[in-house]
Amino acid sequence: MTIPVNLNVPTPEVGSESRPMVFKKTFQAFTYRQFRLLWIGAFTSTVGTWMQEVAQNWLILTLTASTFLLGLDAFLGDVPILLFSLLAGVIADRVDRGKMLLASQYLRMRFAFSLAILIHTHLVSVWHILLLSFMTGSAQAFGGPAYQALVPMLVDKKDLPNAIALNSIQFNLARIVGPLAAGVAFTTFGAPTCFALNGFSFVAVITALSCLKVRSIPKASGEKILTDLRGGFSFLRHQPILLALNVLAFCSTFLGIPLMTLLPVFARNVFRQGVEGYSSLMAILGGGAVLGALLVAALGGSLHKGKVTLYLQLILGGLVVVFGLSRHLWFSRALLFFGGMALVAIFALVTSLVQLQAPEEMRGRIMSFYMIAFRGGMPLGSLVSGFFANRFPPPTVLACNGLLLSFVAGTFLLFNRRLKGI
Repeated sequence: MTIPVNLNVPTPEVGSESRPMVFKKTFQAFTYRQFRLLWIGAFTSTVGTWMQEVAQNWLILTLTASTFLLGLDAFLGDVPILLFSLLAGVIADRVDRGKMLLASQYLRMRFAFSLAILIHTHLVSVWHILLLSFMTGSAQAFGGPAYQALVPMLVDKKDLPNAIALNSIQFNLARIVGPLAAGVAFTTFGAPTCFALNGFSFVAVITALSCLKVRSIPKASGEKILTDLRGGFSFLRHQPILLALNVLAFCSTFLGIPLMTLLPVFARNVFRQGVEGYSSLMAILGGGAVLGALLVAALGGSLHKGKVTLYLQLILGGLVVVFGLSRHLWFSRALLFFGGMALVAIFALVTSLVQLQAPEEMRGRIMSFYMIAFRGGMPLGSLVSGFFANRFPPPTVLACNGLLLSFVAGTFLLFNRRLKGI
């Protein structure tokens, strides 16, 4: 078990009375200095991650012209969440979460530089990319539960949903900046630059984590790791709302994330765009995601979160279907923008609901189960959609995903009153 210790109790800073109330409510978590530090560091690092994401997807497609390998790369990058998150969640409840997260960032930085060197020296093969994707994903699998469990220690509980929404903004604002920067860097300096810049971007988050004055001090529970893991599973099994949220998170990512995985295929084969066109589509998706997260940050406290989440998923399914069938670039850009809004609003709402119902002493384990559902759906969905897109038209595969998204949301709306009521 881990006892959270705040060396500096998070207290909002004074002097913001003159700001408009809506603005203050939207960015309330930024009044906590330590949250701001982590947000800035994470944003800088995520910009680098998105630069590598764009360059890596385009590189694989250029080297192989295979949608299956594109899906396989996404699968290998995220499948460690399925393999290691449960162990990582138990460890996050036993050790200093800040140090655990730091170790994860150092490893990811090293892997980014390794790939940059391989590409620069013309020694890179597809198997290098796939192997390093798996290794990077493994480091992220151990850092993810630690990060999720660390954020609630930086803000008061009443401001936690706002902090989660602002984290979504950080991630998706980087999705705008990163792909645009990648398009310029890739075409001007070549692919190795994107990977090298990602490596350097980890310096920001490492510095931020080193400056945090909040830490968790592990207390020996006397129990084996397997016993702690069983305790977390037993708690989750007796919480119907948490179980429903995990199922919803899995379905959302399994069926929704292939919109991003197959985007380079749509850019190249449907809309006849190059790497800059692909990066602009990613940026548009990210722009919608930022707006969606902003709306959750501003309205999250007053939203009927469960019902709103289900209606958003119903809408998202329709948007994915229409995008799959569209052949008009400007119309598809608008669909991507609104799809990004819905997708990230769903993620922010579900994550905040899970965080609010997770007890502090089990937060690492509960968040590891959630990470398996939320992040585990990404590699499986990418792999399955990539497999079918290699055998059937990618637009048809994406349209089927959208129909299933709407079906899942409709089923929850009809038969799960508890989820609608939270």
